[in-house]
Amino acid sequence: MPKMVFIERDGNHKEVDAPLGLSVLEIAQRNNVDIEGACEGSLACATCHVVIDPDWYDKLNEASEDEEDMLDLAFGLTRTSRLGCQLIITEALDGLTVTLPGASPSMLLD
Repeated sequence: MPKMVFIERDGNHKEVDAPLGLSVLEIAQRNNVDIEGACEGSLACATCHVVIDPDWYDKLNEASEDEEDMLDLAFGLTRTSRLGCQLIITEALDGLTVTLPGASPSMLLD
């Protein structure tokens, strides 16, 4: 089974199983990684914003225009930012590494 690595806000590296066909958001939620996904993956928010390791970024499908629009709402946006709900695991992404940004929009409302 493919694996992926989440670099959590505290710097901890968490390697998890990444079943084919699941999104990065779904994998995070299954493994108690602190990522929100307030819209449940419907591409209506930016709370599943992740930063892709630069070595992996060019291996991803291009972001859609709708994803780019939602990313404009993300805090800590970088050149390799993507929405976890839009990244589907394939064999080519075995070992994918993503970093959780320091904050998300909803965290600031707490």
